[in-house]
Order: sequence, then C-alpha cells, then structure tokens
Amino acid sequence: MNPDDPFNIGQHVDQSYRDSIGTIGPDGKRKWVFPWQPKGKMYNRRSMLSVIYLCLFFGLPFLKHNGHPMFLVNVLERKFILFGAIFWPQDLVIFGVAMITFIIFVVMFTVAFGRIFCGWICPQTIFMEMVFRRIEYWIDGSAAHQIKLKNSPWTTEKVIKRISKHLIFYFVAFLISNTFLAYVIGVDELFKIINDPISIHMGGFTMMLIFSGVFYFVYAWFREQVCLIACPYGRLQGVMLDKNSIVVAYDFKRGEPRGHIHKGDDPQSKGDCIDCGMCVKVCPTAIDIRNGTQLECVNCTACIDACDEVMDKVHKPQGLIRLTSEHKIVNNTKQGMLWITKAYIAVLSLLLIILVALISSRQNVETTILRAPGILFQKLDTAHYSNLYQIKTINKTYNTVHLILKVESPAGAVVKMVGDSIKIQPESKYDGQFFLVLPAQVMTGHKTKVVFQIYQDGEAIETVKTNFLGPFYQ
Repeated sequence: MNPDDPFNIGQHVDQSYRDSIGTIGPDGKRKWVFPWQPKGKMYNRRSMLSVIYLCLFFGLPFLKHNGHPMFLVNVLERKFILFGAIFWPQDLVIFGVAMITFIIFVVMFTVAFGRIFCGWICPQTIFMEMVFRRIEYWIDGSAAHQIKLKNSPWTTEKVIKRISKHLIFYFVAFLISNTFLAYVIGVDELFKIINDPISIHMGGFTMMLIFSGVFYFVYAWFREQVCLIACPYGRLQGVMLDKNSIVVAYDFKRGEPRGHIHKGDDPQSKGDCIDCGMCVKVCPTAIDIRNGTQLECVNCTACIDACDEVMDKVHKPQGLIRLTSEHKIVNNTKQGMLWITKAYIAVLSLLLIILVALISSRQNVETTILRAPGILFQKLDTAHYSNLYQIKTINKTYNTVHLILKVESPAGAVVKMVGDSIKIQPESKYDGQFFLVLPAQVMTGHKTKVVFQIYQDGEAIETVKTNFLGPFYQ
C-alpha cells in the first residue's frame, strides 16, 4: 500500500490533470470556459453576500459625515479617510501596522478556512460571477447555448447579441472605474468632472476610458486567468494550506470507486460518486475537484451545489463534496486547533491591540519644532541669547485651528513669533518661524533642553521637545 495514498485513490483518478491546467488546450492555446450556471443553497448565500458587497462598493463613496466623505483613498494627495477620520503621511506607522495586521489575518484565515475569500469576498470573483457572468447568461443563454452561439456562423442574431453584450460589459466596466475614481477624489469632484466640458478634463477622461478598457478586458476576456496567473494569493495558498485547513473537498472515502449507475449493479461495488461530471461543468476554472485541492480552485462552492442536487436525485446523502478538511475525511474526526493557528491568533491579537492604541492616541494636530539649519545663536545682550526655530504644524481636522506656543521649561524663556500667529486652515499645514529668547542663567551649557507646550482653546494638546544652542563658554 502506498503510504501517501492509503485508500488507493490513485487507481481511480486520472493523474494526467497534473500535466496542464483546465483552461489550456493540448495545443497550448486558451481553452474558453463555459461553466453551467450554478444553483443551490450555497449559490443563494453567495448571491446575498454579493448584493451586500455591491451595495457597499457602489454606495460607500456617497456616504458623508458633516459634508465630508466617510471613505476616501486619495493616493494623489496622500490623504486617506476611514470612517470619517483623516489620515495623512504622518500616520505612516498606523498604516504599516494595519497592513501587517491584514496580512497576518489573511494568512491565519487561509490556514484555518482555506481559500474561501477568493470565492466569496474577492472583488474579481464577485464582479465576474455575479455581474458579468449573469449578463452573459441573460443575453447568450445557458452554457450549451453559449457554445452553440460561438460555433455558429455570423448571423444577425449573433451580431446583435455580441454587440449588446460587449456594450453592456464596457458600460459596467466604465461604472466600476468611475466608482474607483470616486474613492480617490471624492464624489463631489467626480460630479464636477462629469458636469464640466470634456475639453477641460481631456487627460482625465482619456485615462478613465483606458482604465475602463482594462476592466472590460479583464472581465470580457482574461476572466479566470486573473486567478490562475495574475493573483499572487492563489500561488501563496500552496504554502499556507495543510491537511487541517477547511477547503472545498471531495470525500474520496465515500465516493470511490466512482462509476455510472446501471440496473442490476451491486450497490456495495461502487462509491456514491456516479461520475456525472456536474462538478466539472459548473466550475468557473474548469477543474475536477475530485482530483483534490488545486491551484485553480477558488472555493466558489459551485461544485457543492451541483453535487448535492445529483445526490438528491439518486437518493443519496448530500455532502459528497463539501467544506471540510482532508484530516476529517481520512479520520472522520475533527482536528483540534493547531499550535500554528493559536500562534497566528496570538500575534493577530497583539497587533490589534497595538493598532487600537495607535489610533486612540493619534493626534489631530501634529507639530514639529526644529532649529533653523545653518544659523547659530544670537547674543542679544550680556544676559540673553536667542535661537531661530522653524515650526511645522499639520491640521488633520475639518476645522480651522488656532494654536498658542508656550515654553514649559526652562523658566524665563520668551517666544517671539515671526509674522502672524499660528492659524491653520482645515486639512492643511502651517510653516512658520519664531525666536526663542533665553536668559543666560538658565542655560545648562552648549545645549539646553527646551520643552514647548502647544495650546488649543486653552488646553494643552501636545508637548514638543528640542534643544537651545548657546555658547560653549559663558
């Protein structure tokens, strides 16, 4: 007995599938996939989740709080708004921790639940299967009708269907592109561009057509190849999955040896799989899940619905293909939480605590004070010296901010602003200069520690420390 194949599955499975992928023909050319339209409880759940997702995707740019967007990812101006809070490049640490937290979450989720994200949450899958594929079923008909239409000569009906479908495809792609643009520049700016003459925004309009063309190309032609070729997550899953990961799996103990049902057959001589091939027909990446977990599988669960329907027809229990782990199929027992999963949970919990702490301690006004470079101290008289400082303040709020700069220590220091007082417009920064005058008797040598307090509406909101440069000998 082969220790790697204790149930002798290899004798029932055609191993030639390892030599190529289902979307590439023997001649090396692209093999177009015509999946049957899924139906069943899993597909219904995916549809409900997709409706929620699409409503959120197209609706979030329109959500506002006090006249400002709730979500904005303005990479051009390096400005990000999440749940109404503005984040700037100065909050890079928060973004770094958030990104690491997200990556750890994805890894932990994949180790525990496999690639379910790809089939149920990934925008590529949702738009492809729940929007563009449904448009195709609506215009071209079922998979059989689509194959027949592709192989038929160019008739008036075929031309009308092709033009209609691809015009709708491009319109939806254009809508998706505009929605993404709304996340970048905001809906107000987007509507302004739409209402202005095209000549004023010719460059932006051209780029929008190009991006729409890219989306159209992806969903009209490239399709499942994104998951097989372009997406790195599919490549990474091979090193993240183990025998205890929950994946879409075929119960080979129950299903093998597979075979068609014939009158007079001994029920004990065959497994529950009747080799109808429905799991392959509905697969959007053209794989046979009975061969095991494969790179192309996005865990869309379409094969589960198809197999359950067949099992109902042949009066056998559902679940021949289901969400489970290889360990549970082989041993018929559920594996407890592994140490690696516990480690991921511990690291993720720690990162979440750090992230919450960083966000809660984040300042709406951030000030930096530095000595003016290349300028030494100035001796005003025998008892006083001065330094020139540069002050930079970021206002991360939607309100105008008035600040007052005071010296906490040493005693006797005097601030003399150069120009106007510190007034910062909403979502902007202030660059200014000031002189700090220090009595000679409070100086502690060549460098004296200075502590500033930043006040807003009579309340100290920030403490800034720097040095005062004096003479080597007094």
